[in-house]
Amino acid sequence: MNLPRRFCLLSFSIICLILTAEFTSAADKIDFEPAAISIELPEGLALGPCSAVDFDSKGRMYLFHRGPQPILCFDSNGKFVRSWGDKLIGQAHGLRVAPDETIWVTDIGNHMVFQFSPKGKLLLALGQAGKPGDSQDQFNKPTDIAFGPQGEFYISDGYGNSRVMKFAANGKYLGQWGTPGKGPGEFNLPHSILVDAKGRVLVGDRENDRVQIFDLEGNLREIWTGFAPYGMEFDSRGNLFVADGRANKVLQLNASGKVENSWGKTGKRPGEYNLPHMLAVDAAGNLFVTEIGGKRLQKLRRK
Repeated sequence: MNLPRRFCLLSFSIICLILTAEFTSAADKIDFEPAAISIELPEGLALGPCSAVDFDSKGRMYLFHRGPQPILCFDSNGKFVRSWGDKLIGQAHGLRVAPDETIWVTDIGNHMVFQFSPKGKLLLALGQAGKPGDSQDQFNKPTDIAFGPQGEFYISDGYGNSRVMKFAANGKYLGQWGTPGKGPGEFNLPHSILVDAKGRVLVGDRENDRVQIFDLEGNLREIWTGFAPYGMEFDSRGNLFVADGRANKVLQLNASGKVENSWGKTGKRPGEYNLPHMLAVDAAGNLFVTEIGGKRLQKLRRK
């Protein structure tokens, strides 16, 4: 049956509107609520300031805190599995699980970056222990790690050097960019770093209250302003979440860097924060937020 072209165009338009409405509705429904979290701490251990958290593909959780047994591993049910780092880590900061399931941490106390196996075996150490500097083989309080599409990785060398450093998978230095300042491409404490699905490097420029976006070689592409990006993380659908440690909130950003939604306020109750630092998303899409001031890990369950 041949339908009039006008009718076909009208039908197509209606279908597009329905699909758009469904997509918008689905996007609007993303929300979280505070939820109880149960982890089995080793006997006699109390958490110090909680700095970072991440998950591997088996649902194991790795929690980084400033205290004895700084790297804690729990199974998917919260049962304690193992810990390590006592004689190695000076002060906990960033932790990420790499695509190959190795565990990477940044140590702002000893100015080091470490790679471990899931069982805690040291695989790679970068930097000079206890010797801050700005050479190719030194850091000055490095803050976070991000992983590129070809196995390369990026370090935000944040408190002292205000730069991003790029390394090959084997730890070979490949380059760097950034200088102290407020201008485009400059940093005032690059505190968190991610590589997105488009191959862009997102740098949380904390004290400049912005995220700066670069290509994989450090060429500036975009700047998002209006919040303090202490920690950043994507979920499996590419939604970007930010821990704003200054506002004591968790934010969801859209593709243009605008705040779509936010959760939390200053306080001690569930869903309230005292310096949320970094965050991670589990396989179910729930958010886990570490607190420095609150010395705790909080869970936000996806509704």
